[in-house]
Amino acid sequence: MENIKKIDKNSKIAVLSGGLSNEREVSLRSGKNVFKALIDLGYKDVTLIDVQRDIASVLKEEKIEFAINMLHGRYGEDGCIQGILEFLNIPYSGCKVKSSAICMDKVTTKQILSTDPEIPLIKSVNVNKNNYKENVKKLNFPIIIKPACEGSSIGMTKVNSQDEQDEAIETALKCDKEILIEEYLKGQSATVGVLEKINEKGEREIFATEILAFKTKTEWYDYEAKYTKGLTEFILPADFSSELSEKIKNLAIKAHKLCSCRGVSRVDFLIYDNIPYILEINTNPGMTDTSDLPAQAQAMGIDYNSLVELILKTAELE
Repeated sequence: MENIKKIDKNSKIAVLSGGLSNEREVSLRSGKNVFKALIDLGYKDVTLIDVQRDIASVLKEEKIEFAINMLHGRYGEDGCIQGILEFLNIPYSGCKVKSSAICMDKVTTKQILSTDPEIPLIKSVNVNKNNYKENVKKLNFPIIIKPACEGSSIGMTKVNSQDEQDEAIETALKCDKEILIEEYLKGQSATVGVLEKINEKGEREIFATEILAFKTKTEWYDYEAKYTKGLTEFILPADFSSELSEKIKNLAIKAHKLCSCRGVSRVDFLIYDNIPYILEINTNPGMTDTSDLPAQAQAMGIDYNSLVELILKTAELE
């Protein structure tokens, strides 16, 4: 990116939302909220764009100077929109091409995280439609079958026996040609945000938010539990020991760095037998009324509008 200039209240800013993925509706909600926050903050030239395949032309026609990326899922979180913005020399918020592509793919993420022996990972195999029957034998039932490149638990199924696996594989294959299969551990789901800013000394500062833990009325933290009011109890800050909390935050920052993330991410965990297993890294967390990251930031004294501005300013990070 050539000579990134500083963002000011007169900068021409695009809020990118909507898009073409299965998470389109969530993205539209994130974009609408962020657009309102920027207006409330006094930014005078903000455009809310519902991203379609002509996005490069739209960005050029609108003479966009900076972009805040609120796209979730395929095309918006996998390096595609990041590549277009790089090509057009438009600075943008959040993770760059490399880390977006890495973290969108759960298989690749786990391969990179596995290079650090101190990062706990659940036993898993990655498969396709041709080799899953042989590879799944390496795991103990029950198992979780999930598409390698999807978010919001879309296409995921808990499988209790071999008789159920074919249907679950077909469900996952509708979303992606590669599948990750993990052993199912009945633990507690938790997530922690990782944010970056330039401090007063001009140095890049990386810090973790408060930890958010979940108790669900569903068997596991699936799509229904994530987006249906009343099905999940949120515990914020999480009621873990100070030692475990510190370990989770340190692991989140370590994973963020190891996968070359920039600006913002959210690292999801499963806590089982007091061990915090990393499940995945979300490089463009939701910013809806019920999303995790705004709640985590609020718990440490960062209100919604301040969080939006912090994310916007990550476009200035190299």
